[in-house]
Amino acid sequence: MSQPPSEEINRRRDAIDALDRELLRLLNERAAHAKLIGALKGDSVAYRPEREAQVLRAIQTDNRGPLSDGAVTSVFRQIMSACLALEQKLRIAYLGPAGTFSHSAVTKHFGDLVDAEPCASIDEVFRAAEAGQTDYAVVPVENSTEGAVGRTLDLMCQTPLTIVGEVKLRIGHHLLAKRGAGGSFADVTRVYSHSQSLSQCLQWLARHIPSVARIPVASNAEAARLAADEPGAAAIAGDAAAVIYGLDVLATHIEDEPNNTTRFWVLGRHDAAPSGRDETSLVMSAQNRPGAVHALLEPLARHGVSMSRLESRPARTGLWEYLFFVDLEGHQQDAKLAAALEELRTRAPFLKLLGSYPAAVS
Repeated sequence: MSQPPSEEINRRRDAIDALDRELLRLLNERAAHAKLIGALKGDSVAYRPEREAQVLRAIQTDNRGPLSDGAVTSVFRQIMSACLALEQKLRIAYLGPAGTFSHSAVTKHFGDLVDAEPCASIDEVFRAAEAGQTDYAVVPVENSTEGAVGRTLDLMCQTPLTIVGEVKLRIGHHLLAKRGAGGSFADVTRVYSHSQSLSQCLQWLARHIPSVARIPVASNAEAARLAADEPGAAAIAGDAAAVIYGLDVLATHIEDEPNNTTRFWVLGRHDAAPSGRDETSLVMSAQNRPGAVHALLEPLARHGVSMSRLESRPARTGLWEYLFFVDLEGHQQDAKLAAALEELRTRAPFLKLLGSYPAAVS
């Protein structure tokens, strides 16, 4: 096999070196502008989710390859994370420990240059942000296979926090075991994972290791920690947990649903301004009489507001009483949506606007 001409390789490497130097100069020039903007803001909020969403969407629109939209989005997310850290290094509460999918959602949305603060429960995630111990919180809302996360919805009815962003994370479940354990399914005597992850991999487990005990634990990261410490133990978890806890991957993507995705909300103590492609979430109750739910939905249809999600959940106020969680397309400041919301407030016995926020940028 003939070798590529070394002169051509060297020429292209020289070109890459020159481009790298120019990229470095431009990155620092961008960072200097960001730092000056931070000084001009004064005491106002440093993180503007609507601005970041607009930047990422523009980058994807302008992208001509060969890098994929996902690749350039990831790169620019890290650039924005580094520039924002010059103004303020954000603290983000999430459902821990390190290596959970919630942790991955934090990284996907905020980049690496934040202080990610793990919490033992969803309740503690809310409390950390409510008390000002962290700047923002990231909480799971729903999974495409398992449905809504009830505890998050319950707490949203009470919290003063507002939704300022959303993250949609493709969930890839892997079977992990300790390095040097043999790398064989035959060596596995028990599998740890979160109960939802076990449910999302039922068919694969039944086909490949049907007799192995399945043990639910608090999180996938906790499962990985146990698998690292116990001979014969395996965990169902993601890539991050494998790296953090030093585990080999015995099988990749064992989830039963290939498009398994979890949606997260980013919660803060301020509103997000319109970004041009937004969603609004609210929770409301209906009167206990025929046609009450239709009466609530009618203003949305009449004003041309599209509803992307409707979820009912038992209320805490009485037997057979329900709350309705609704996701709408648009921002509460949009004329059509503002008019519909004004009518809803007169019809619903209870209505709480949970927030308007930029739709997730994939």
